[in-house]
Amino acid sequence: MDFIDTHQHLIWRDRFGYSWTNDIPTLSSGDFTPKDYAALSRDKGVSGTLFMEAAVDDQYYQDEARFVAGLVGQNNLLGQIVSCRPEYDEGFERWLEECAQLNVVGLRRILHVMPDELSQTAPFRENLRKIGRAGLPFDLCMLARQAPLALDLVRTCDEQVFVLDHCGVPDIVSGAFDEWARGITAIAAFPNVTIKLSGIAAYCAPGTASVATLRPWVEHVLECFGAKRIVWGSDWPVVNLGCDLRTWIDMTRELIAKLSPTEQLDIAQLNARRVYGLKN
Repeated sequence: MDFIDTHQHLIWRDRFGYSWTNDIPTLSSGDFTPKDYAALSRDKGVSGTLFMEAAVDDQYYQDEARFVAGLVGQNNLLGQIVSCRPEYDEGFERWLEECAQLNVVGLRRILHVMPDELSQTAPFRENLRKIGRAGLPFDLCMLARQAPLALDLVRTCDEQVFVLDHCGVPDIVSGAFDEWARGITAIAAFPNVTIKLSGIAAYCAPGTASVATLRPWVEHVLECFGAKRIVWGSDWPVVNLGCDLRTWIDMTRELIAKLSPTEQLDIAQLNARRVYGLKN
C-alpha cells in the first residue's frame, strides 16, 4: 500500500524567506529539498507527493508557487497546494487564474496565526466560493479552539470542498481531548469537509510521540469522518518536531492497520486522488 503525501513542505533559503522557522532549532537552518525527502522516504512506500506551501514570508508566496510549478513531474511531485490571500479582493481573481497554469491542485491560507476575524469577512468568504467554482479544494489550518470559526466557514461556504489540516491541530501536550473532539464531531457533520491525518506527532510533548499516545485522537477522527473522508500527509519537515519522517510513516500504518485493505488504500492515496483531482 503506497501513500500519496498531501503535505510535503520544501524549503530553499537562498530563494525565499521563512521567518516562522527562526525560533525553531530543528527547522531554522538548512534546506529541505525533494532529494532530501526522496532519500528519507526511500523504501517506505510513498509513490507521490503534493507540495504544500511553506508559509514563506508574505512577499514571496506567489514566487514560491511559480518556482515549484517547474518542479512538478520530478521526484514524484504530482502538484502543489499554494498560498492565497482571500481577504483581499484586489488581485485575487488574477492569482486564481494564474494558478490554473501552475499545476495547482488546491489553495491554502494559514489561519491559526492570523486574527480570528479574518475568515469571517465577506470578501474572504466570497473568494472562497470562487475557489470552489474553479473546482479546487481549500486547506483549512486552524487551531482546535478555532473550531467554531471553521464550523461557521464550512457551513456558509457549503459548495467549497475543505480539507482540515493536521486533524484540526489538537493540543495533545495538554491532553485537551474533549474540546477538540467536540469540534471534530461538529465539523465532520458537513460532507464538504475532508480531514488530513498529518502533523499530529509534532503536537506531542518532546519524546512522547507514539502510536499509543496518538491512537485515541486518530480513532476519534476515524469514527467521525470514516475512511472515505481522510487523506494522509507527512508535514515534513515539521514532523521532525515529534518524530522523523520514516517513523511517522510506520506509525500511520500501525494506526490504520485495523481497517480493511480497501479503507487503508482510501486513506493512503485514493481519497487524495479524488479530493485534489489527481490524474496520474
